[in-house]
Amino acid sequence: MTILVTGASGFLGAFVVRRAVHDGHRVLALARSTRAAAAVAQLGANPVEGDLDDPQSLDDAFAAAARHRADRLVNLASLGSGHAPVIVAAAEEAGLRRAVFVSTTAVTTTLATPSKRTRLEAEETIRRSGLAWTVLRPTMIYGTPGDRNIARLLAVLRRTPVLPLPGGGRRLQQPVHVEDLARAVLSALCTDAAVGQTYDVAGPEPMTFRRLLLEAGEAVGCRTRLLAVPLRPTIWALRGYERLSSRPRIKAEQLERLAEDKAFDIGPAIRDLGYEPRSFREGVTKEAELLWT
Repeated sequence: MTILVTGASGFLGAFVVRRAVHDGHRVLALARSTRAAAAVAQLGANPVEGDLDDPQSLDDAFAAAARHRADRLVNLASLGSGHAPVIVAAAEEAGLRRAVFVSTTAVTTTLATPSKRTRLEAEETIRRSGLAWTVLRPTMIYGTPGDRNIARLLAVLRRTPVLPLPGGGRRLQQPVHVEDLARAVLSALCTDAAVGQTYDVAGPEPMTFRRLLLEAGEAVGCRTRLLAVPLRPTIWALRGYERLSSRPRIKAEQLERLAEDKAFDIGPAIRDLGYEPRSFREGVTKEAELLWT
């Protein structure tokens, strides 16, 4: 199987490309710069020059991939950037009918985030297309020092004796390990039952944010004291901080996300994709070892 991957030089892309090459697939990777081309080549992919911001360039890149017998597309490029229509059109024109698109469970949030509408419109564009599509919606992704979520949290827990816990950490979280997500992407690409389906891809079970913090603290050998504080006043204070700071280290929106549960049904992914996510305790312990060994 020959796969064209967009977003291959990103965090998730590195794991998907490595897994695909390991499984014996040939991988072509869209690259907009010499730096990106070098990065994907190091992963074992063949770079194809193309730019998502340039429709003609994208058409040419997809056509070149088709000439190299690419017959499947894995789109890891963010659906929140507005590129879905040109990506879908280029895939259809090049004859790459089978396609997997990675979205996010953030489209189900009650928050009116700037990219939510764009992502939902992107998903609708995919569903209306002539592609044999699958959409995966991962939760918060973690797993290596390169992630932007748990790696930062582990660093804070390692050096902080007392950590404020807005709202007491009662709301649910269900983070997904990046390696488990990469396997799900490739499984979806090779599974007929996944055509025309949208899957939530998350950890094995929801956990409270408090429990997540405690397990993360254990992973770095710390016993940080968690101090419950009211959520809403903390959000208001952060909004004031954002107005005063040119580069705020934390934003009110990040805490607003703690005001609702993030728990998802992964049963369909288990059934159709053979999805077997690792526990958060196992995943975060491995990540801590990568960070400090």
